[in-house]
Amino acid sequence: MLCAAIDIGSNTTRVLVAEPVDGQLKKVMEQRAYTRINKAADEDGLIPEEKAQEVADVVATQVRLARELGAETIRSVATAAVREATNGAETARRISEESGVPVEILSEEEEGRLSFIGATKTLGHPVEGKVGVVDVGGGSTEVILGTVSGGVDWVRSWRVGSGALADELIASDPPSAAEIRKIRDRIDDIFEGVEIERPAQAVAVGGSATSLRRLVGAVLEYETLERGIRVLSGDPAAEVARRFELDPERVRILATGVLLLEKVSELLGQPLQIGKGGLREGIILDLLNGNFSDPAHSLAA
Repeated sequence: MLCAAIDIGSNTTRVLVAEPVDGQLKKVMEQRAYTRINKAADEDGLIPEEKAQEVADVVATQVRLARELGAETIRSVATAAVREATNGAETARRISEESGVPVEILSEEEEGRLSFIGATKTLGHPVEGKVGVVDVGGGSTEVILGTVSGGVDWVRSWRVGSGALADELIASDPPSAAEIRKIRDRIDDIFEGVEIERPAQAVAVGGSATSLRRLVGAVLEYETLERGIRVLSGDPAAEVARRFELDPERVRILATGVLLLEKVSELLGQPLQIGKGGLREGIILDLLNGNFSDPAHSLAA
């Protein structure tokens, strides 16, 4: 069965169309748009009407593309930016009406559960013991602990992400040494006193992690993360984007994502393997397992 997952995030709005083949997910189509909802929200936490319409248009296009490919089931979700907006429910309703697919505003716990499924079920090798999944998004950072057999047993979310932090603390292109220090200091303050149970292994998902695969490889540890910072602070975003075939907008906010991943890796006491799947893969796997049979219930109230 061909399924589609649409993820309305703080930085991007993404669609994945996939189907099960030989026990694995076969990706048929992926597409993203940098909608930057988090940046558009005003000081009162309101998402402007024009931004809501922009996202609604993007989602409507993604729904149409998924249906043209033959997707039988489409699930559309919104994460931190919409969840925390003062008019988040209204925004989700507008997107739902424009696209014809209900938009569910995920709780932190449900977002963590789905990201954990997507990360652990697509690794391609047996996973034993406790696993930590790290999801650095544009507006929030989640750490999820659990086991493949038993599922998630701990989720925690912090309201700090790569996009919001970059918008606040990076003005130079490339980021200056002083800006990098400020970001490190801010992250240290946010995570001061945090203690997390150390898992047997850890997986990183989300846009920052997947982009870093091109810069430094598939494992994020202190040396590779520091190398990533050197690359990102050595040349303008457009040059780094050209060299590594990344979107310039992603490169502009990637330094903050690297520093967040570095901090969480330190807290977990483990290097981070970059996962092959995350939230969208988790949504589709959940659909295939029959855990979402009545999408109409998720229409934002």
